[in-house]
Amino acid sequence: METKHPLLGMTLADLQTLAAELDMPRFAARQMAAWLYDKKVASVDGMTNLSLAQRARLKEAGYEVGQEPPVEAMRSVDGTVKYLYPAGSGRFVEAVYIPDGDRATLCVSSQVGCKMNCRFCMTGKQGFAAHLTAGQIVNQINSLPERDRLTNVVLMGMGEPLDNLDEVLRALSILTAPWGYGWSPKRVTLSTVGLRKGLRRFLEETDCHLAVSLHSPVPAQRASLMPAERAFSITDIVDELRGWDFSKQRRLSFEYILFRGVNDSPLHARELLKLLRGLDCRVNLIRFHAIPGVDLEGCDDAAMIAFRDYLTSHGLFTTIRASRGEDIFAACGMLSTAKLEEEKASTVSTVGK
Repeated sequence: METKHPLLGMTLADLQTLAAELDMPRFAARQMAAWLYDKKVASVDGMTNLSLAQRARLKEAGYEVGQEPPVEAMRSVDGTVKYLYPAGSGRFVEAVYIPDGDRATLCVSSQVGCKMNCRFCMTGKQGFAAHLTAGQIVNQINSLPERDRLTNVVLMGMGEPLDNLDEVLRALSILTAPWGYGWSPKRVTLSTVGLRKGLRRFLEETDCHLAVSLHSPVPAQRASLMPAERAFSITDIVDELRGWDFSKQRRLSFEYILFRGVNDSPLHARELLKLLRGLDCRVNLIRFHAIPGVDLEGCDDAAMIAFRDYLTSHGLFTTIRASRGEDIFAACGMLSTAKLEEEKASTVSTVGK
């Protein structure tokens, strides 16, 4: 079978190199970029300001746009839609579309599975299978049925973005460069457990917003929830962030899932204030979506409000994130895990015949 090479995910520099290799004029690279990221064409044949000979050359060399539509969608009564995208043979990733008044946010995946194995995350239970390419990351946006309504993108789906940094940075370049989507970096947020070397490079090379998964200000407890704490201490991460200016264009936030009887006490609130003192940041409190085999429980609304009010009254801007999609597979990784189990069952059934 002929190997196909996707154009989706190529930067302008990549397209300029390709144009030179195929003896196309240099300006053809910008034409291709416009078709891919502005007009979002689905096929090489649709790039009508390239000559017929140039389009034929692209196809003969095995190039295609590389759009792949979602293979499944689960729709919530609140308008949230969880999409399942193919990511290689027998692999799938999730993207979640969240409409909210004038805003529409897409949570995008960066890996198939995840190495971080956070106790509360279903994706980590899958283990790590593969890094997504920049094209596969961008495809979740490009092939989204509601793509023209999007106002924001968050790399907060399956995987740890800083563990796939080269491809993530390529995708961010496509989203924010004038030859790509041309979005303001303020429309894009990267969420991470905090891989320190990758964090520094992300801050140096982009102006996108940053969200750090915190979940406990007590290092030993954070390590029990997030094994990455043992290699990437939250205190070291915060020390790194103190050297950056978050007062203007870029926003810094910390994500904090409240677990009943685990990290919701006044002691945790005081330690959180101490840890983040002096940082220009906000805290987003998140409700826990239960996953199979994990004995953690979410806090009720009263406990979340009390925790928020305590932090806010002590000068730390804190919000409670609205819970969405609770009537579908709400937790990250649930839909893809179900699909994987379905595929395995189908394979076993076929082999047994």
